[in-house]
Amino acid sequence: MLSGCSDSAAPPANAPTPIAAAVPKSAPKDTQTAPIPRAPGAIPQGSGFDFYVLALSWSPAYCDLKGSQADPAQCNASKPFRFIVHGLWPQNERGYPESCGAGGYPSRDDIRSISDLTPSAGLVRHEWEKHGTCSGLTPSDYFSVIRAAAGKVIVPTQFSGNSSFALSPQEIESAFVRSNPGLSAGGITTSCDKGLLTEVRVCLSKSLEFRTCPEVDRNSCRSNSIAIEPAQ
Repeated sequence: MLSGCSDSAAPPANAPTPIAAAVPKSAPKDTQTAPIPRAPGAIPQGSGFDFYVLALSWSPAYCDLKGSQADPAQCNASKPFRFIVHGLWPQNERGYPESCGAGGYPSRDDIRSISDLTPSAGLVRHEWEKHGTCSGLTPSDYFSVIRAAAGKVIVPTQFSGNSSFALSPQEIESAFVRSNPGLSAGGITTSCDKGLLTEVRVCLSKSLEFRTCPEVDRNSCRSNSIAIEPAQ
């Protein structure tokens, strides 16, 4: 297992890796697909909160930790995922709203519209009920904002390989900062469980500009080193 990350080995900022890229097991180590396009037109503006948190789940850790309880749509071994969109969470400077019961219900077409970003339909429904209903948006507008937010974040190239490695939370966050102009260390946080990277969370304004978020940042993983397992 490799450990550490130095500035001299940092990937170029213009080498994007798409969110939720499913990569065949036989794919070459450096295979990348085209970035997921952003939603066309202006960003629908939510209401009733201060900013968003885009939660990107590291799928191999989810599949490992959940085991037989993992959603097969996400953990099918023939179609491994790396980062997937866990959710886009309306957030306040202190605390956050949840389960607001507004905005109606997403249609099948709404759910399918982000299946490349969030492969689990059950997770999409859950995230809409808990977070999307607090966005002040319709389901179709909310999911279009999710796509635009996912298109905003460039994943560092070291997360596109097929080998295990380990980094500190600060090194993970620094890699994202280097790859995303405008993102600062105060606007990104990492989550971990049982020594594994589970999520990277990026704070965005309602118009999807990078911004700081002190309360979210304080909840970052406190381990000295966390493992990043490959997609399998």
